[in-house]
Amino acid sequence: MPPHAEATAASPALLAIDTSTERLAVAAQAAGRQSGLDEPGGALASARLLPAVQVLLARLGTRIGAMDAIAFGRGPGAFTGLRTACAVAQGLALGAARPVLPIDSLAIVADDARAQLGSSAPDTITVAMDARMNEVYAATYRWADGRWHTVQPPALWPLALLAAQWRDQPPACIAGSALVAFADQLPTTGATCVPAERDRAAALLRLAQQAWHAGEAIDPALALPLYLRDKVAQTTAEREAAKAALA
Repeated sequence: MPPHAEATAASPALLAIDTSTERLAVAAQAAGRQSGLDEPGGALASARLLPAVQVLLARLGTRIGAMDAIAFGRGPGAFTGLRTACAVAQGLALGAARPVLPIDSLAIVADDARAQLGSSAPDTITVAMDARMNEVYAATYRWADGRWHTVQPPALWPLALLAAQWRDQPPACIAGSALVAFADQLPTTGATCVPAERDRAAALLRLAQQAWHAGEAIDPALALPLYLRDKVAQTTAEREAAKAALA
């Protein structure tokens, strides 16, 4: 823990970055002020990330060395995006001699959904994100005692298997891009659905605060992305076989 962290424990200075989806989310807080950026990312993320960090720090009138910790979306998510966020967080943290806070990228979606639903938000939210190739990243979280608890950890589900699971045990609330990507294949009858995120950067920062207060900061050398898939694309033969199976 950095020397000044104890003095700022109630309101830590944090930088948080996430490039696990097609969005680039960056947020920071210092001296009681917060700022965030939530914009298109994807292939642009690696080029836009550091300039976005500089913009936020300039808005707050602070610098990397004044941060107590640097949070990053560890995954699951896009392979290149996970590597980008982890590498940048490690580099910044090592240079500033600060710890990192690995953040569950699916929990960001749950937190954003809870913020959108407000007082009507249920305690338990299932997240389902399009993982391409007819697969879904899914997890379930429960809000209790002022923070998120993992009920079912992030996993990579074949679409048909997840649909069968939901038919047997229907989720009460579902959030995430899979609701749109597989709208006609996932059973959601009776569930409260939040298909789109409203402010990913704000949710990311809230989770970074929770992680800090929970004592989840680690040495940047130990930071790793959460990969749930080694394979990131199908062969032509596999794509044709999948089309034939659907037909």
